[in-house]
Amino acid sequence: MTKPLPDAGGYVTLSSRIAYENPWTRVREDIIRRPNGKDGLYGVVERGQFVVILPLGETEDGRPTVTLVNQYRYPIGQRLWEFPMGMWEDQPDALPETLAAGELQEETGLIAKTLHHAGVIYQGAGFTTQKGHVYLATGLTQGPCAREETEQDMTCHTLLLEEVEEMIRKNEITCMVTLSAFGLLRAQGLI
Repeated sequence: MTKPLPDAGGYVTLSSRIAYENPWTRVREDIIRRPNGKDGLYGVVERGQFVVILPLGETEDGRPTVTLVNQYRYPIGQRLWEFPMGMWEDQPDALPETLAAGELQEETGLIAKTLHHAGVIYQGAGFTTQKGHVYLATGLTQGPCAREETEQDMTCHTLLLEEVEEMIRKNEITCMVTLSAFGLLRAQGLI
C-alpha cells in the first residue's frame, strides 16, 4: 500500500467520504493529518465555479451606473442586494465568460458588448472549494430576463455608482461576493 503524500500545505488525507450530495452541492468529510502530525477532521463543501458580474452603464449625461439585483436568500432569511451572479449545475464545464454572459442576461436582461475578466475569488476557502470569476460588463443593452424558478422573487435595479458606494458605506450591501468583486474592480481602477 502506498503512503499518501502531503499536499502543498503539508496536510495528508488519510480517508475521505461523501457525507451528503445533491445536484448543487456535495459535502465531503476528510480525516487528515496536519503538518504537526496530529490527526483531524475536515468538512469540505464542494461546489462548481460561479461568476459575479458588475454591470457598468451610464446615464444620458455620462454618470456611471451599476445594476444590482435584490433577492430573498433562504439560508439567512433576508433579502440581499447583490451583483448578478450564479453557476450552471447542468453545465459545470461552461467557460466562465459564457457563464457570465448567460447569468447577466438571465437575471437582468442585460447583454454586454464587453465582458472583462478581472480575476478570481474563493468563497469561504476555509470550508468550500467554490471558485468565482469576477467580470466587469460594459456596452450594455437591455433585453428580456429569463430567470430560473428559484429567482422569481428577484428584482433588478440600476443605480448611480455613487449610490451603490453609499449603500456599501452604510452596510446595506452585505453580500461578501458582491463586496469582494467591487473591491477588486475598484483596486484595478476599472470603476
